[in-house]
Amino acid sequence: TYLPDEAGAYKQMSGIKYLRFMAGLFTSDIDTLNSYVERAKGICGLGDRLNDKIGSYSRGMIRKLLLARAVMTKPKLAILDEPTSGLDVLNAIEIRKMIKRLAEEEGMSFLLSSHNMLEIEFVSHRIGIISKGRLMVTGTPDELKERYSAPNLEQVFERVVNENEVH
Repeated sequence: TYLPDEAGAYKQMSGIKYLRFMAGLFTSDIDTLNSYVERAKGICGLGDRLNDKIGSYSRGMIRKLLLARAVMTKPKLAILDEPTSGLDVLNAIEIRKMIKRLAEEEGMSFLLSSHNMLEIEFVSHRIGIISKGRLMVTGTPDELKERYSAPNLEQVFERVVNENEVH
């Protein structure tokens, strides 16, 4: 499943109708469809607001809805492009916690692209740093911080990129 940074939802549709519509793209079996929708409802945590039109949602609510839509079918891999871009701090924290919980409790794998190294450090078990379209280094957050004698991934990124520009 892929969730792009600029993913949108049908603003005139209610959240619940949107989830039912999207679930219908994956199955025609009503029981399976209902189980996907129930799963998405639990993941997004929007409660009664799912009855409201998506156009009335905040950006954070839309991201929660879209994330729930992306994982309601329990894909083995979900690719998330900048999952918290444009969100306020509290909504970004919630999205990160949702991703981490789904990975830990349900064994889902996520491939995240992000410019926010603190976010990557919080949610990731393994990291790959890409610069100019090339995979420069991979490892766990702790391995990379130790290898580059850096206190955080932001400084690891800076050192990796600078080291490779010199050569």
